[in-house]
Amino acid sequence: MSAISASEKVDGFTRKSMRKAQKQKKSQGSSQFRTQTFTELSPLPQLKDAPSTEQQELFTQKLQQCCMLFDFMDSVTDLKSKEIKRATLNELVDYVSTNRGVLVEAAYPEISNMICTNIFRTLPPSENPDFDPEEDEPTLEASWPHIQLVYEFLLRFLENPDFQPSIAKRYIDQKFVLQLLELFDSEDPRERDFLKTVLHRIYGKFLGLRAFIRKQINNIFLRFIYETDHFNGVAELLEILGSIINGFALPLKAEHKQFLMKVLIPMHTAKGLALFHAQLAYCVVQFLEKDPTLTEPVIRGLLKFWPKTCSQKEVMYLGEMEEILDVIEPTQFKKIQEPLFKQISRCVANPHFQVAERALYFWNNEYILSLIEENIDKILPIMFGSLYRISKEHWNPTIVALVYNVLKTLMEMNSTLFDELTASYKSDRQREKKKEQEREELWKKLDELKLSDAAALVQNNSHGLQNNNSNNNNHQENQEKGTAVIATDHEDPVVAMDTAENVKGVKTAK
Repeated sequence: MSAISASEKVDGFTRKSMRKAQKQKKSQGSSQFRTQTFTELSPLPQLKDAPSTEQQELFTQKLQQCCMLFDFMDSVTDLKSKEIKRATLNELVDYVSTNRGVLVEAAYPEISNMICTNIFRTLPPSENPDFDPEEDEPTLEASWPHIQLVYEFLLRFLENPDFQPSIAKRYIDQKFVLQLLELFDSEDPRERDFLKTVLHRIYGKFLGLRAFIRKQINNIFLRFIYETDHFNGVAELLEILGSIINGFALPLKAEHKQFLMKVLIPMHTAKGLALFHAQLAYCVVQFLEKDPTLTEPVIRGLLKFWPKTCSQKEVMYLGEMEEILDVIEPTQFKKIQEPLFKQISRCVANPHFQVAERALYFWNNEYILSLIEENIDKILPIMFGSLYRISKEHWNPTIVALVYNVLKTLMEMNSTLFDELTASYKSDRQREKKKEQEREELWKKLDELKLSDAAALVQNNSHGLQNNNSNNNNHQENQEKGTAVIATDHEDPVVAMDTAENVKGVKTAK
């Protein structure tokens, strides 16, 4: 790794990606390694060519053969065995997909062992600790040529018409699910996509694991929010939850409502919100479509966590708020219209044009427009001040044009109220201008008074110095005269001299 120059350390605007480019990049990584003694694989006969009486035994042998792991970081070793395993996995996928009666009870432990051996592993630490999913390329799994086929086999296994959950639950249990969820932190997006489909199939097949899966996803999200602030598979897990929420029965259980308010809403504060916001917003809207009474607490929760300094997040929040308003009921809208439109008013006045533009787009939505029209008496006074001021002062001509369109729409909804607010706004502005003028005049007077006081103080100081000098001169003359008188009173010059010295000594002591 090359050192970062001193100038780059000082320069706060050096892009993180430029610093990362100095590091040595690796395109692949794998945590898999072979612990068993290696024996070169030999090709087995094709399943389709074997007699039906021998197919099951050959099927088991091929499953056992595919438990051999290889080092894919070394691209030149074991090439023949790697190719034999790849071809065998392909054959197993086709065999399970196209044949019936192959999933006998004796095959389940062999299938489970082959799957677990290949996919369950400790994920390696990230090769780039400053990994930014929006800028950097992910570290891809080196052994993907084999792992992909194992995932394909697992999916065909779960989707096979002969699949029996009552037998499979001995092997696909809570431990299996926990290991599967840990793999969602893989940097390889191809693996996370397979995991998403696999977990969804398991949730649908195993009723006894549903509550456990939801609880473990809940735990992953809580760790993500309050501890690590990093987990690669958040978007995929939210996609699974979206379909799970869609299947919730009514009325919603207390645990589901708690999950919404204690987990999904706080997830909006995450630093990497852009990576999974679409899936998160979908889950929130699904909850509100299930239970409209949750609308008020959800909107108030979003307003509580509204970003203060990140314009990109504000745009995302506004988009989600529009999705919520698309499904809101008029009775629920009345409960949240005041705090909601106060926030929208602040967004409209935002100097960042993308935030202002996204907030003004609310008036392009017909359903939201109808809700505004029904409650124009409450909403117009909240919005008017910001809109009128922006129409005169905003730097971006596109925003000014959009504001004029919004003002025109609001005026058509209630022209009387609009005129009253216009007159009131102008009178308020005049009063403010008058107060500003009075304030400026007062400051001028204070400045003048301050200058006159300073001049008087300088003059007084000069007079004081002159008086002090004259007093000092008079005092010195009096002392000299007193000494002379003492000298004349004593005829003896020695006595006169001693007397003068004593006077000087007294003066010094004083």
